[in-house]
Amino acid sequence: MDYNNGSWQSGVKFVEEKRSKKILRFLALIFIVFFSAGIGGIIGGYYVKKNYTEAPLLNNQLNTKQEIVTNIPKNSITKVAEVVGPAVVGITNNVTTFTGRTVKQGTGSGIIFDKSGYIVTNQHVIDGASEVYVTLAGGKKLPARVIGADYRTDLAVLKIEAQNLPVAKFGDSSNVRVGDIAVAIGNPLGEEFSGSVTAGVISAVNRKMTVDGRTYKVIQTDASINPGNSGGALCNEAGEVIGINSLKISSAEGMGFAISINEAKPIIESLMKNGYVSRPFIGIYYEFIDEEIADEYNVPVGVNIRGVERGSGAEEAGIRPGDIIVNFDGVDIKRMEDLSDVLEKHKVGDIVSARIWRDGKYIDVKIKLGEKTK
Repeated sequence: MDYNNGSWQSGVKFVEEKRSKKILRFLALIFIVFFSAGIGGIIGGYYVKKNYTEAPLLNNQLNTKQEIVTNIPKNSITKVAEVVGPAVVGITNNVTTFTGRTVKQGTGSGIIFDKSGYIVTNQHVIDGASEVYVTLAGGKKLPARVIGADYRTDLAVLKIEAQNLPVAKFGDSSNVRVGDIAVAIGNPLGEEFSGSVTAGVISAVNRKMTVDGRTYKVIQTDASINPGNSGGALCNEAGEVIGINSLKISSAEGMGFAISINEAKPIIESLMKNGYVSRPFIGIYYEFIDEEIADEYNVPVGVNIRGVERGSGAEEAGIRPGDIIVNFDGVDIKRMEDLSDVLEKHKVGDIVSARIWRDGKYIDVKIKLGEKTK
């Protein structure tokens, strides 16, 4: 090879140019790979983020009680409080001791339902009171007289001498559904009502509960029922009263109960009209015989008559101690509550058929229902 004519240099130059082109192609390939990977990562990240955001989470679906309450629109609660709050009052119960001193026994809430000064509250709020005072939402304190009270339903009606008062609207509790918003409002001291507002949801409707011998048909809610709002209003989202709060039948944390307003309406009307609740009455004292006792003594299931009141419909029908009522108004008596459930559907003066078991024989009788005032 001739090293003097520069051909070898040309060869080297050719090889170097070829090598440079390869390096450039290699670098370009690396650039394309990394660029593509970057773009792919960005696009992939976008879709992952989008899918992750839009996909419903199981944890979000399993809301706790606290989350449910928190998610209730606050403006709804505020509106209910603004509408109903002025009609919710504080009630103070004073008693006279054996020394002659007057002391405060307790406080509760009440609901103004008539602009001339009629108020509904719990019977236990005013039980045993020698003096009752009502404090309006604005702070004005007035003496109240008890128009009537009913131990069985834990309801009472009071009257204050005032006119053109704000009134709460009674709703229809038959329209209440599980999951509806519930707002409990109380005003034990007649102060700013918003301080005694609790909110939650309806947990159950038309529940029957027996406490201290009283059977209630109630609405269950997780809105807190406390001494402050006992006797106050349980409202729906429209600002209508659907129940009357009762601390008396609140038995567990997270479980508050209110007397259904549809159950309360006839009681309120009767208290206003008569001062007491007129209920149909058979005139018997009895105990329930369940299947176990019935099998043991070879008698039918029903209510065993322990005593008969003089002059009652039961006495006139010839019912006597030792008889067992097995059917009343066409309903077989299989539970303790069956007899009272049938009675609730009747009024004073109704004549009801009954089948009794006596000494191994069945006898059909007719009973005229009397009036029970206590």
